[in-house]
Amino acid sequence: MTGAAGKAGRAAVAELLEHGYRVTATDVAAAPDGLRAPYLRADLTDHGQVVDVLDGADAVVHLANIPAPGLRPAARTLTENTTMNAHVFLTAQTLGLRKVVWASSETTLGLAFSPEAPPRYVPVDEDHFPHPESTYALSKVLSESMAAHISNWSGIPFVGLRFSNIFTDEDYRAVRSFQADATSRMWNLWGYIDVRDAAASCRNALQADTSGSVNVIIANDDTIMERPSAELLREVFPAVEVRSELKGRETLLSNALARRLIGFGPQHGWRGGIPA
Repeated sequence: MTGAAGKAGRAAVAELLEHGYRVTATDVAAAPDGLRAPYLRADLTDHGQVVDVLDGADAVVHLANIPAPGLRPAARTLTENTTMNAHVFLTAQTLGLRKVVWASSETTLGLAFSPEAPPRYVPVDEDHFPHPESTYALSKVLSESMAAHISNWSGIPFVGLRFSNIFTDEDYRAVRSFQADATSRMWNLWGYIDVRDAAASCRNALQADTSGSVNVIIANDDTIMERPSAELLREVFPAVEVRSELKGRETLLSNALARRLIGFGPQHGWRGGIPA
């Protein structure tokens, strides 16, 4: 498990341990408190360290990357993310791993959306790819292409998880502040995924019988907003084509392919109660 010190990584380590997996965790950062797995501190931009980390592994869940646009200079984000991904993917081929599961991103689909740069249609699905609007998104688009070719060369199944904005219980405390202004979360069509479901999707992807390289949207069944999805669209994106009847607050980032290919089904969300 790479990126094991991050938000999704910590949850995914716990998820896999709870389901009987033997996990070796790694990150460039120090080991987080409470992680119940052997831990290797490694820089995945160094190919030799990647070989050491993956030696003896059966499969890899690769979540290590600069995790969002704007956290580092644009060129560094593009270079480091694609380098880390190339090293992990190629080492998986060299070592003959059984499967590669890795973190792609919803940003490959055209985010950030705005009235000036709206989605082409909703619900947005995998066919909305590729529309990178940042070097972060571009790093994921390029990595999806790498995954496809290396999977073809090696025969190893790859699953790219296009995570929506990941929320923890702490993050849910901000949800009330979103409700007054529909434009505050329009950038990803009001989408999100609970960190526990993001972690479960990693396990789903490991267990699923897939072939080649597939990439799926990992989003909750609902939006982060109280207002119905159709109402939000009428206010913010009135000219966008709506390709299916929208019911209530259903997601505008379709998770249908993830349900079909890897058996993903979100079980958690903010409507279960926002922490005080």
